[in-house]
Amino acid sequence: MFSFFKKKVTPALAAPVEPTPTEASDQAPALSDDELERAALAAAPEPELEPEPAPEPVALAEAPAVAAEPRSRWLDRLKLGLRKTGSSLTQVFTGTKIDDALYEDLESALLVADTGVGATQFLLQDLKRRVKEAKATEPAVVKALLADAVAELLAPLQKPLAIGQATPTVVMVAGVNGAGKTTTIGKLTRHLAESDRRVLLAAADTFRAAAREQLAVWADRNRVEIVSQQGGDPAAVSYDAVTAGRARGCDVVIADTAGRLPTQLHLMDELKKIKRTIAKAQDGAPHEVLLVIDGNTGQNALAQVKAFDAALGLTGLIVTKLDGTAKGGVLAAIARWCAEQGRVVPVYFIGVGERLEDLQTFDAREFANALLE
Repeated sequence: MFSFFKKKVTPALAAPVEPTPTEASDQAPALSDDELERAALAAAPEPELEPEPAPEPVALAEAPAVAAEPRSRWLDRLKLGLRKTGSSLTQVFTGTKIDDALYEDLESALLVADTGVGATQFLLQDLKRRVKEAKATEPAVVKALLADAVAELLAPLQKPLAIGQATPTVVMVAGVNGAGKTTTIGKLTRHLAESDRRVLLAAADTFRAAAREQLAVWADRNRVEIVSQQGGDPAAVSYDAVTAGRARGCDVVIADTAGRLPTQLHLMDELKKIKRTIAKAQDGAPHEVLLVIDGNTGQNALAQVKAFDAALGLTGLIVTKLDGTAKGGVLAAIARWCAEQGRVVPVYFIGVGERLEDLQTFDAREFANALLE
């Protein structure tokens, strides 16, 4: 992905040998001072050039091509997409008093949005503290303070997906059936391709013909290469793809794995095998293990995060279909779980529609503001 420049080394010229007295008698007349100076300059070695620093890995969120349209358009779609979740929350602040009834209604609304008991209690306590410190007297102000509390809770989940720390960067993608995993891979591939990354796809979901065909359509549409086998071993396909990616100088290899429920232990074991096999193909790989979760599933999405993390050690999440649910509060539940675990599983992207533009990088402040608009 990046070119690294080697230090230019110019061999030093051999130093002139001083003639002996006998030899000097046979030499031509002595050179003038100007001629001696020119000769000294010609004999001097060229200075060594300092190597140019290698470029740092680029975060995908910072790549100009990813934000092909104004961010404001995305924010409008995000607000529209989160309307089902946010409407029950914003209705709480339509009254004129800040009292126990307001907080009780807010607690119910947060639970309905699948924020979860732990995150709901945390947000309520944090909100009451903020209200007291701000000496707020109007519900509209309380709503703004709640947006601040949500943004602060979600802030640790905001992290860009970095590409270029390894060549190729190997990304393993998992998720249950119906979460939108293969479509999300296609959209992610488009973002990478538009950012001048050379991508290779691995169709490791070998048991569902539709998955291979769907991924092949995305590969053709994005003009990227794909490694696929009908009925082949998923781990073997992944191994071949990583090996091919290294040989072809690809920047990114994305392995699409078969969808499965976390309760299907024998299938979860197969995911572990795929991960081990990828590591054999390239040291340190996979560099990213992503889980695609469906925002419609609410608290079940958190259960999936826990199960897949225990099996694979997740490095990031992509949350899809937030526009079709009133359960968008699950991101707060995930953030609270991460805080309790003392680690972070970042949300790299969120989706609120079917179009390419509807998958965008996650921003905690944008999400909180859109939720409580």
